[in-house]
Amino acid sequence: MSTGAIIIVVVVAVVVAAALAVRVVRGGAGRRERVLRRHFGPEYELSVAEHAGDAPAAHRELEERLARYRELRTGPLSGELRERYVAEWAGAQELFIESPERAVATGDQLLARLARDRGYPSDSYAEQAAALSVHHARCVQGYRQIHNAAARAREGLADTEELREAVVHARPFFEELVKPPHHGEVHQVPTPAPRTTHRSRRDSGRWELGLGHTKKGGAW
Repeated sequence: MSTGAIIIVVVVAVVVAAALAVRVVRGGAGRRERVLRRHFGPEYELSVAEHAGDAPAAHRELEERLARYRELRTGPLSGELRERYVAEWAGAQELFIESPERAVATGDQLLARLARDRGYPSDSYAEQAAALSVHHARCVQGYRQIHNAAARAREGLADTEELREAVVHARPFFEELVKPPHHGEVHQVPTPAPRTTHRSRRDSGRWELGLGHTKKGGAW
């Protein structure tokens, strides 16, 4: 075989090897993305957006969260503590009519304590939210929303509708953390039945704000 032919064969082999390497890398990246998307759900898109569309950087952050918090040991609430949280949440919703800002602040603090009592980190909000995103990726955004709304309310920047939406979106997160152990479905937090058949002025305000009873018996 001539020297020219050998050079051509070598070049072709290098090109083929490079193409195969690229294909393998892309395939690995694709599997990596699918695994992260499946585990984190909406958290995946949020992380990519926070990294200005840089998917590899988002992948690294999410994988670091998994490595750090996947084996975190958490436990369910005792029956007594669970009942206490359900009552506190109901009290916060009643407070919303009188003071949306205080209700949101109360709800934010309640969720932080609830997460702590379930066994999640409590040294900082950022660490707690990161750990929760590994175990409750589908609803942790509700915690972030009410936390951010509470901060905006302290600065006088949040209107009533923003605060109402924050509490509405935080409810699934609350239900997820407060539900009994081995409970297959999201628990619908019970709301006390009205004492009379007529709506009070406070009840009317609740319905106007969209905080009335849901079809399944919950509120907010």
